[in-house]
Amino acid sequence: QVQLVESGGGLVQPGGSLRLSCTASGIPVRFDAMGWSRQTPGKQRELVAAITSAGTANYADSVKGRFTISKDNAKNTVYLQMNSLKSEDTAVYYCNLVNLPITYWGQGTQVTVSS
Repeated sequence: QVQLVESGGGLVQPGGSLRLSCTASGIPVRFDAMGWSRQTPGKQRELVAAITSAGTANYADSVKGRFTISKDNAKNTVYLQMNSLKSEDTAVYYCNLVNLPITYWGQGTQVTVSS
């Protein structure tokens, strides 16, 4: 059974940084990608960043140049380094693992950007 556990969320001032971590267990030997999405109340969940098993990264336009996704295969962990945070980055951030046609989700971690 796939389990994804996120950590690293919290409260940060505008312009600050946070690093989110997601550790996976029970994952298949081969899968397509891992990534991060976020959601605010009343809005659809949006993809923030994803990294394929080959290491190719993709980002939403709203976070390009500020966020970096990376992974440590030995630790089954994916990271999201978030810099220059803005109030509009406030959301619950969810880790996901894609093994088509199935997508697995973590429970989410709250990120609040406020002074």
